[in-house]
Amino acid sequence: MQLEDYIRTIEDFPKPGISYKDITPLLLDHKASTHAVSKLIDGLDGMTVDKVVGIESRGFMFGMLLAKALGVGFIPIRKPGKLPSETFSQSYDLEYGSDTIEIHKDAIQKGDRILIHDDLLATGGTAAAACQLINRLEGEIVQLNFIIELDFLKGRDLLPKNKVKALIRY
Repeated sequence: MQLEDYIRTIEDFPKPGISYKDITPLLLDHKASTHAVSKLIDGLDGMTVDKVVGIESRGFMFGMLLAKALGVGFIPIRKPGKLPSETFSQSYDLEYGSDTIEIHKDAIQKGDRILIHDDLLATGGTAAAACQLINRLEGEIVQLNFIIELDFLKGRDLLPKNKVKALIRY
């Protein structure tokens, strides 16, 4: 199965010059999304994962599926003001602006082994900020999973070496 067949590109979204990679067709197809989850879990054999972190908002979709498949808990990393309890926050730059993400202060215990998931790796700012939050809570990052990686933006360079997995690379 070619997962690339389930990704569509929307030009000039959300602003001119951006080629948005839309995972909606992947979500619409049960076999394709099941295949994607299987591929994201491939290679984790023998590794302990205590929790899956999904980054708002498209990282929640497959993040929850990964947590279910692994039999572990799920932690949302969200935009400011969306989490109801005490949080840590981290600001970062992205390919078309800047933003901030937050995590509950009690979401990760020292030594928890964390699998991070987001749909897209572009400049790496969001994922690097998520890593900083997890490190602040003294979690250990096992792997960072992405459906899509935009190689030309070199986001992988900001992330822990040898821990990045992307199913589709452009």
